[in-house]
Amino acid sequence: MKSPLLSLPGAVPAEGPDQGVAAHYGDLFREQRELAAGRAFTDLSHRGVVTVTGPDRLAWLHLLVTQHVSGLPAGQAAEALVLSPHGHVEHALYLVDDGTTTWAHVEPGTQGELLAYLEKMKFMYRVELADATDRYAVVHLPAGHTGTPQAAAVRELPWGRDLFLPRAELAATAAGLGGPAGIWAHEALRIEAHRPRLGFETDHRTIPHEVDWLASAVHLNKGCYRGQETVARVHNLGKPPRRLVFLHLDGTEEVLPPHGTELRTAADPQGRPVGFVTSSARHWELGPIALGLVKRNTPVDAVLLAGTVPGTQEVVVAP
Repeated sequence: MKSPLLSLPGAVPAEGPDQGVAAHYGDLFREQRELAAGRAFTDLSHRGVVTVTGPDRLAWLHLLVTQHVSGLPAGQAAEALVLSPHGHVEHALYLVDDGTTTWAHVEPGTQGELLAYLEKMKFMYRVELADATDRYAVVHLPAGHTGTPQAAAVRELPWGRDLFLPRAELAATAAGLGGPAGIWAHEALRIEAHRPRLGFETDHRTIPHEVDWLASAVHLNKGCYRGQETVARVHNLGKPPRRLVFLHLDGTEEVLPPHGTELRTAADPQGRPVGFVTSSARHWELGPIALGLVKRNTPVDAVLLAGTVPGTQEVVVAP
C-alpha cells in the first residue's frame, strides 16, 4: 500500500520490499540522529497486519508458533516464528494482545500466505482471523519519544513502540509525532542492533539458531510445534551450519554491497564464497555497516570481502 506520508516534503519512495513508504526525507543522517534521540518516527505502514480474535486465540497460536504465548499478558510484546516441518523459518510475527484481540505485523506482502496457513490449522478452535492491512497501519516510535497518540494496539519494546493506527487517521496522527525518519534510517539502526529481518537475514533454509532468533523469538521449554525437532536437536546436540555476523565495512567505497553480495575471505579473494551480505546501510556514527550470513567455521578474525569491499567481523552468533 502507498503511504499518504509519501506526500510529505522531501519524501523519496523506497524500492523493493519496502516500496510504499519513504526511503528518506532528504537528509538520511539527520533522520538517523533524530530517530536515535527519540525525536522522530518511522512510517511502517507497508507492513502486513493480521488480527486473531476469539476465546481460544492464545492457546491456539501457542500450538503453532515458536514462542510461549498461551498466557501472554495483555500489552506485552512478543516475537514468534512459524517454521516449516524441517525447522526452516517461514514467517516472523511481531505480536501483542490487548485482552480481546491478538495483533501482529509481518513483512510486507507475506500476510496472505501466513493467513492461508493459519486458516488450515483452525480445526475446532474458536478463533477468527483477519487481514487488517487495509484498515490499520504500523508506525514506530523510538525509545524516548514522548508522543502518546491513540492507537488500536501498542507493542512496547526496549528500543521503542510499534503503534497499530487506523489507516484513515495515519496522516493526521503522524502530524503530531515530530519529524519523520525514512525506512533507511530505521534499517540502519536495526542493522546496528543486529536484529534479523525475514527475507533479508533469511533464505529458504534458515533455521532460528543461525540469526540469533533463539534469543528473542523461540521459547526452548514449550510444547510441540511444527519444526520443534530441528530446533531442539541443533540446540542440544549440534551447531547451526551458518552464523550471523556484523560487518564494519571499508568507508572508502562509494557503493554499499547489496543483499546477496557474496562474502569471501580477504586471504583468499578468488576462493569459494563463505557467505553473503544480508543487509547493509550507511550509519550516521559507524559509517558503512552490514549484516552477513557466513559458514560456521569461518574464522571470526578473518577480514571478509563483500564483493570488493573489505569488512571486519563482529560476532553475533558464536561459531
